[in-house]
Amino acid sequence: MTFHTRSRSMSDEVVANTTPPYTLIVEGGSSVVQDDGRIDVDLDSPAARTALRFIPPVSEDDFISPPPTYSSSGQCDINLNIVIHVVGSRGDVQPFIALGNELQKHGHQVRLATHDVFNSFVEKSGLEFYPIGGDPAELMAFMVKNPGLLPTMTSLKAGEITRKRQMVREILEGCWRSCIENDPSTGAPFVADAIIANPPSFAHVHCAQVLGVPLHLMFTMPWSSTSEYPHPLANLKYSGTAASFANAVSYGVVDWITWQGLGDVINDWRETIGLERVSLTEGPSLLQTLKVPFTYCWSPALVPKPKDWPSYIDVCGFFFREPPVYTPSSELNEFLRNGPPPVYIGFGSIVIDDPPRLTSILEEAVRAVGVRAIISQGWSKVCSSSSKDILYIGDCPHEWLFQHVSAVVHHGGAGTTACGLRFGKPTAIIPFFGDQPFWGKMVATSGAGAQPIPQRFLTAENLAEAIRYCLTPQAMNAAEDIAIKMLSESGVKSAVESFHRNLPLDRMRCEVLPDQPASWVYKKSAKPIYLSKLATQILLDHSRIDSKNLQPTTSATISYGADMLRFTSDMFVNPYRELKGRDRSLATSSATEDTADSPERVDSQAPNASGESKMDWDKAGAAIGAGAVGFGKFMKHVYKGIIVDIPFATTEGLRAVPRLYGEKVEDYAVRDWKSGAIAGRKNFSQGMREGLTDIFTQTHKGAKEDGAIGLAKGFLKGTLSIGTKVPSAALGLVAYPAQGISKSLHTVIKSKTRNQIVKARLQEGQYLARKVTKPETDYALVMQTFDILKHPDTR
Repeated sequence: MTFHTRSRSMSDEVVANTTPPYTLIVEGGSSVVQDDGRIDVDLDSPAARTALRFIPPVSEDDFISPPPTYSSSGQCDINLNIVIHVVGSRGDVQPFIALGNELQKHGHQVRLATHDVFNSFVEKSGLEFYPIGGDPAELMAFMVKNPGLLPTMTSLKAGEITRKRQMVREILEGCWRSCIENDPSTGAPFVADAIIANPPSFAHVHCAQVLGVPLHLMFTMPWSSTSEYPHPLANLKYSGTAASFANAVSYGVVDWITWQGLGDVINDWRETIGLERVSLTEGPSLLQTLKVPFTYCWSPALVPKPKDWPSYIDVCGFFFREPPVYTPSSELNEFLRNGPPPVYIGFGSIVIDDPPRLTSILEEAVRAVGVRAIISQGWSKVCSSSSKDILYIGDCPHEWLFQHVSAVVHHGGAGTTACGLRFGKPTAIIPFFGDQPFWGKMVATSGAGAQPIPQRFLTAENLAEAIRYCLTPQAMNAAEDIAIKMLSESGVKSAVESFHRNLPLDRMRCEVLPDQPASWVYKKSAKPIYLSKLATQILLDHSRIDSKNLQPTTSATISYGADMLRFTSDMFVNPYRELKGRDRSLATSSATEDTADSPERVDSQAPNASGESKMDWDKAGAAIGAGAVGFGKFMKHVYKGIIVDIPFATTEGLRAVPRLYGEKVEDYAVRDWKSGAIAGRKNFSQGMREGLTDIFTQTHKGAKEDGAIGLAKGFLKGTLSIGTKVPSAALGLVAYPAQGISKSLHTVIKSKTRNQIVKARLQEGQYLARKVTKPETDYALVMQTFDILKHPDTR
């Protein structure tokens, strides 16, 4: 790929309704990274077709495969430590403050981890704050200069891209510490039981993996592949490709380019917390592979949920915090009283290169329309002398101010857009980068605002035109209609229900104190016992357990396991469906056709010398074919998920498949390197022998016991053995000894990370035990319950 620059006339911009800027030219085609942050890729170019080989294909399974079994009620009776990772501006942080406050109402302890500058903003809301580093003002300034995913040559020369990568590394490390370190203000211990994050925080899935806790992503712009519209950061060109395919693949393009720029930074950091590196081909699609639950915080009245999003992706409505108590200054109060409602103009956290030029444009447009205006200074300090018709103000809550204006003009941040529509205010958006063009387009499509004006092309004339449209009855009515629909929504409450509904509560619950999350596994018992930090400390204090018999809870990817089970069952369910379907078809045709008139059909079912019918063999062949489809999906998913589930888990999963059809499978106890080596050798010899012979033995056995149908079943079992027992044998030769070695020895890095988690959880358990004010009888109940779980036969 080579980089070039090009320009386009303003008239071209109006016709194409896109923003022209600097361009990424791909040999044989073109890919434009526009100045609003969108990527223009020609899917018809040879280079694009080559690049698509590195992007996981969009398949039906990615859209419709069911999530794991979660809580169906949307209620959660476990009190969790929840850390929320947010990277971005104040407008990005504010919705999560509303979310955190709602989570607190359900008994959860909530820590909001974001940039240091938002410390007081978060703590004043009653949430625990943890600083992750990174300067949002510097980040906003960089994004204005480099709104695409690729930096300008000027930024490269100035070293800005190096500083941005250093900032990302700082944020990754800060997010990890926020999961396990004490409260910086009070010193109270905290270890995350669940993580909520916005996608740009990047650390989320990796922190969840090392801790073994659930992850839930929430965002203000589409980040999940859909065929209904493209990724907001992608503008794809195509001719012979269906629009639905182009839309769906655009999400992979954005993920792939993002990983190209930051994958090495993320992988270097992963190694410091004891995780393996993720490949270029798998890194961009981790969230899709793991089917991480998403909640989108925008109003379905503005953008409905796409039909091809599965049930673990929700659109819940905008997140609004409780309106703050605000008393306006005498100057602001007097301005609002002394004339008709003004137009609000503000660009929030956007850092602009030339504030005086922007100020001049704003004032000229306001005077051309003949309206009054309130102009917010924002982070760029857009300011001049106030006059009778124009008032410059500092920070003022939008929730209060927007109730007193006639229309709003802003950069198109999701929070500001939501607040304007909440109060039925027509909206003109001047997008700078990111999702801002997306929201500008959505508002314009609804009729509640003018067409967005990219900041690069903002003039007094086109801004005046946009303001005039916002003051028309058409725009006012459209904005009012959206506001009425939004009244019935409760975005924050719905998001909390979505979060609860997607928690694997049965896997998270302490077996001794059911309202507490499990953090430890006690394995010196008839079966593993899952214990909370508090229950564990009580048992330690009373010498009921030894800490050396405790292991931190970890969970493999839940949805990956669910898919493995689903695809495995397809190898058996689909053949039987095929058999039953043909039986129903035969019964129907028998009821509607005269057999005397269909001699060929009768002959096809005539018994042969062995007493079996030809139709039986047709059914058997169809069943085998249906099983092969399920087998193909099974094997595809094995290799798709192998980078996130260790070979040991894959080996065990493959080896356990025969249990589905009633065969006994021996369990191997791997305790150390010696037992691991023995298990590996034994599994190899047995797996290779049975895997290569089952296709004959099972087929013969099935045919002998149940004729043609039994033969089909036996053939399926034998085929399955080749695909499960043989790979399990080969993998196990390495996986079992490796598992044993890992239990005997840990690398310095992994030991350090594990020790961090162990120390943090024990410390929090001690802290909780000191805080407990319950009577001693509760302690007795804890120990009694534990004893019953440890020795169930004594009940």
